[in-house]
Order: sequence, then C-alpha cells, then structure tokens
Amino acid sequence: MNFWQFWKEQSATIQEKDPAIRSKWEVFLYPSFRAQWSHRRAHKLYQKGHYFWARWLSQRSRRKTGIEIHPGAKLGRRLFIDHGAGVVIGETTEIGDDVTLYQGVTLGGTGKEKGKRHPTIEDGVLISAGAMVLGSFRVGAYSRIGAGSVVLSEVPPHCTVVGIPGRIVKYHEQSEEPCKTLDQIHLPDPYEMEMEEIRDQMRCLQEEIQEDKKEDI
Repeated sequence: MNFWQFWKEQSATIQEKDPAIRSKWEVFLYPSFRAQWSHRRAHKLYQKGHYFWARWLSQRSRRKTGIEIHPGAKLGRRLFIDHGAGVVIGETTEIGDDVTLYQGVTLGGTGKEKGKRHPTIEDGVLISAGAMVLGSFRVGAYSRIGAGSVVLSEVPPHCTVVGIPGRIVKYHEQSEEPCKTLDQIHLPDPYEMEMEEIRDQMRCLQEEIQEDKKEDI
C-alpha cells in the first residue's frame, strides 16, 4: 500500500470515528495517521535487521506525536488511535483490523517473558482511555476494554472487561461492534453487581429468619 492509498483508507476511518474532523485534509494533522505511517517505514527497516535506524524512526515519531510504537509491532488496517498521547505499543504486539485505541493505552509485557511477550489484539476491539493490557495473550475480536482497566489474562471475543484487574462483566451479541459505536460510558459496574448480589443474599436470609420465627410461634 503506497502513501496515498494509506491516506485514503485512514481518511475514511478517521472521518467515520471522529466527529471533530471537518475536512479529509485534516487527516495529515492527526497523530494517529503520522505515527502509523512512520511505523510502516520503521517496521520495514526492522524486518531487514536495521534495528538502530528502525528505532531512530520510531523514537522521532514518538517525540512528534506522543505515540510510541515499537518498530517490531504488527499493526492491522484501519487502526484508529484517538488523541494518541501516552499510547505505548510493545515490540511483539499484534493488532488486527478495525481496532480503536484511546489516549493512554498501554499494550505491554510483564517483564517476565521472552519471545512473544505482548498481547495480540484481534479485529474490531475497542480499548478505552488509560487501559493497560499486559502479557502475551489474546483479546478476542469485537471485545471492549473499559477506561482505566488493567487486563492481565485472555479475553474471549464479544465481551466487555472492566476493573483492576480486568474482569468480564458482559457478553454481547456478535452483531454488536464496540469499535463502531465507540461507547466508553455505558459499561456495567462490577462492584455494584457484587453489592446487588450481596443484597439479594441478605434479603433471602431475612426471609428465612422470618419464616423460622413464624414456625416457632
């Protein structure tokens, strides 16, 4: 894919996902576009074993865009990094097509592994602001990671994960695509869900106590 083909595809992606854009020419100003184009060049150098120059390009891009993508990472098509500041994508990360990342997202390792040590993000995943996905596991297609979550284990497809550590709080229909709705707000609250379960148990116990009292009378 040459530069203009890449620009055309990114232009369509950004205009679909960012209501703030007013002109397709603004795409040239988006950190997401600039960082990814720079990464494509750095990745080719990395594949040829030119590690110093690959890192030089990636570090220069980081200074200009605030997005740090290791040249070894593999990025799919139509990736959208909204705002971008503070995004970190590790060396062995693999990202599928139509993925959306928000600012402050980290796709990193745990520091304990060698070889494949960063996550694989499958197609259509939405990772909200400030979330961390750490380790060499998969985040299944069309899943959603809530803002500020810390995900440390595999995520099945078509589900929502929130919290620290991240827990599955919802499985959704296969037709639902979080990367298109871009909903970061309407997520289940795992703590409220647990409290509601405790309240239900207390109500059951109170009813049992009342029944026992009636029998004693």
